[in-house]
Amino acid sequence: MPDSGNPEAKASPNLPWTTRLLMSAVAFAVDVSCRPNMTFNRRLFNLVDLKCSASSQPKNGVKSSDIVIDSGRNLWFRLYTPTNVTETSTTSSLPVIVYFHGGGFVLLAANSKRFDDHCRRLAKEIPAVVISVNYRLAPENRYPSQYDDGIDVLKFIDSKISTVEDFPDCADLKRCFVAGDSAGGNLAHNVEQCRA
Repeated sequence: MPDSGNPEAKASPNLPWTTRLLMSAVAFAVDVSCRPNMTFNRRLFNLVDLKCSASSQPKNGVKSSDIVIDSGRNLWFRLYTPTNVTETSTTSSLPVIVYFHGGGFVLLAANSKRFDDHCRRLAKEIPAVVISVNYRLAPENRYPSQYDDGIDVLKFIDSKISTVEDFPDCADLKRCFVAGDSAGGNLAHNVEQCRA
């Protein structure tokens, strides 16, 4: 409990012990993954960054598939489609959300468990078709490669998304939204500005 007589004392958040433990583990993994030459040991960090595979069978009411745009630069996206809407309705259309994950341009991926869970929840609860972009990470890939990847995904959606077998007919590209969190929010804003 902070000292009420000391105006500079700050209360620490009251978090469950499991959350505090997880935050400490991730902070430790980030610290030890940063090398002195400013590169990043991804193998080591991936020990705490749990990954999820795409699931053609519905998981929590949403199926997913990975669509590769450019294997040479590991540019792909994960497509999330809510099954309850696409299987029961042929007349209603779904909005499309293009989502960029966070991670300071250095960490995490579209198939990280936290973003897989988040995109599934968006797809199910809105409902919407969600496209989660996996862009190249720094420091191996310098600016503006992340933005170039985002722009290329939007170009792919504009010109070639109809060739993707898993892309649902009920998706309405006229109601396409770009979103993201943290660094992904920055990408979403700037990629859309470049496109406008």
